[in-house]
Amino acid sequence: MRVALVILHADPRRGGAERYTCDLAAALLQRGHQVSLLAGSFHDAPVGTDTVELPLCGWTRRGRYLAFLDALDHHLDRHAYDIVHAMLPVRRCHLYHPHAGIAAALAEGHEKHGWLARAAARFANRLNGRRRAFARVERALLADPHGPCVLCLSQYVARSARQYHALQPHRIAILYNGVDIRRFDPHRDPAGGRELRRRLGIAPERTVALFLAQDFQRKGLEFAILALSRLKRHELILLVVGRPDPTAYRRLASRLGVETQVIFAGPAGDPYPCYSAADLFVLPTWHDPCSLVVLEALAMGLPVISTRHNGACELMREGEHGFVLESADDVAGLAERISLLMDPRERARMSRSCLGLRGSLSHEAHVDALEDIYRREAG
Repeated sequence: MRVALVILHADPRRGGAERYTCDLAAALLQRGHQVSLLAGSFHDAPVGTDTVELPLCGWTRRGRYLAFLDALDHHLDRHAYDIVHAMLPVRRCHLYHPHAGIAAALAEGHEKHGWLARAAARFANRLNGRRRAFARVERALLADPHGPCVLCLSQYVARSARQYHALQPHRIAILYNGVDIRRFDPHRDPAGGRELRRRLGIAPERTVALFLAQDFQRKGLEFAILALSRLKRHELILLVVGRPDPTAYRRLASRLGVETQVIFAGPAGDPYPCYSAADLFVLPTWHDPCSLVVLEALAMGLPVISTRHNGACELMREGEHGFVLESADDVAGLAERISLLMDPRERARMSRSCLGLRGSLSHEAHVDALEDIYRREAG
């Protein structure tokens, strides 16, 4: 098939949809498809892809986005593809794959907790020209009865799609994220985890709860630190990995008297040693369509504690692969679940169950399902 993958930036360093798009391009090439990357900028595009740079001209993010859409329309007028697979709202495509969630919902502050936070988000979004433009283009795209199929990363996202757009069932497909289970194999390099613990001064007998995220506020780091302070288990370490400035969270840990139990490791180019060094994974998130780090943690055999606002938890069974909280701010519940996982025998039992998920979590299974959708949409 001739497949066009559309994204603003084809740059795996950005993570998320950008990393996914480049990984998908490589996987589709290996399966014999002709793959074009249609993007405004590139970094390390997979060898063999046809890279089509669409100009991002303009003084504002909204202006650059609209210029990108104009350039995309012009390109699609002149080039034919069996499948146009867009990772952001565009004016025409076969598949619309909203990785951050439904744009109309995000414009309404759907991912925020509480009416005050949602009201503040709606006010902020009135000033965010590109986010409003995303929502407007998405509404026009999905209002067309002959419009694209929406690839939802989870039932959590599908509910939002149905809430904001009157879509027929055949226009929604659930496609959970997949992970490279060869890369995220706990037996591949266990020494890397031991070396990271040694470098960070974490003794072998300590229990490490890993928190890995690029948005500390939305992913609930505050609640993880509050739960740690409630437990009063000095053998427990919270290892925080991510790019954001941790200053406010350092102060919180110090105020609560757990500053020696919270290690801020900064960003990780390769997250594998972090998973390998950990005993469990904690992500009390307010909104996550299908957290890739949760799937990677499960593939590495780490029991996970997250929330029902995380689509990745739909692949877990409560009490078997970890625990799913009703709300990110359930600090007492989070502390209780962490306490349960302080028992090495309970962790080992759940770890075995997590490793049993590896086949269903694989990127190969994900691409198999996507190819079926491609064939259906291409007719």
